[in-house]
Amino acid sequence: MQEFILMLGQIGAVAVLGAIGALTFRKSFRLSWFLVALGLYALYDLLLTRFFFTLPNFPPAADWNWLGKVMAIAAMLAIAALPAFGFRRCGLTLKQERGWPMALAVLALFCALFFYWAWSDGEGPANAETIAFQWTMPGLDEEIFYRGVLLLAMNEAFRARLPVLGAPIGYGGVLTSVLFGLAHGLSYEDGAFAFDAMIFAMTGVPSLVLLWLREKTGSVVMPIIAHNVANGAFTVL
Repeated sequence: MQEFILMLGQIGAVAVLGAIGALTFRKSFRLSWFLVALGLYALYDLLLTRFFFTLPNFPPAADWNWLGKVMAIAAMLAIAALPAFGFRRCGLTLKQERGWPMALAVLALFCALFFYWAWSDGEGPANAETIAFQWTMPGLDEEIFYRGVLLLAMNEAFRARLPVLGAPIGYGGVLTSVLFGLAHGLSYEDGAFAFDAMIFAMTGVPSLVLLWLREKTGSVVMPIIAHNVANGAFTVL
């Protein structure tokens, strides 16, 4: 029940921000796609949490949520295959748009910063499962969803965009980063919500860089690499 209420809180917060955006960008807003985006998050969260942790993890002895991640990835790939979405429109392509060298430079800087942060943190290498998980699953799962399927729905809901260093960024894209931050920084326990602004910033701000990489290149490839480096660097240094 706590996970369900938390999900409703996250969706509610984005719904309020979406309503503000709808009033601000009235001419380019499409309600149907915004409702699709909220529904996609509900489905994603349901699968990621293994039906709010009623379904046992697999492998049973695993420390990390392998099954939830795999279910979420499979579902989002199936949705991306639908005609209304499409793999290419969701960024699920190896093809990089013009301007990718600039994005590659940003990716290199992003990765270098996280390797330096991990080195400064000095926690030391993690176990084999943690290394395997953090270098694969977070980027694949979360980028296919947040910078792929969800971003497409949000961009269709808020069609107005502004060029930011050559990348078309819209209000819907910003909302995906807000939701990503809320997924990490908002919690619900003992009948009350708690908001950790530091965690929200530490996840939401880097996700804006991932959003830019996705919109600049038209692909989730660089965001996946950046995301897995951001997670994985702390497991090996």
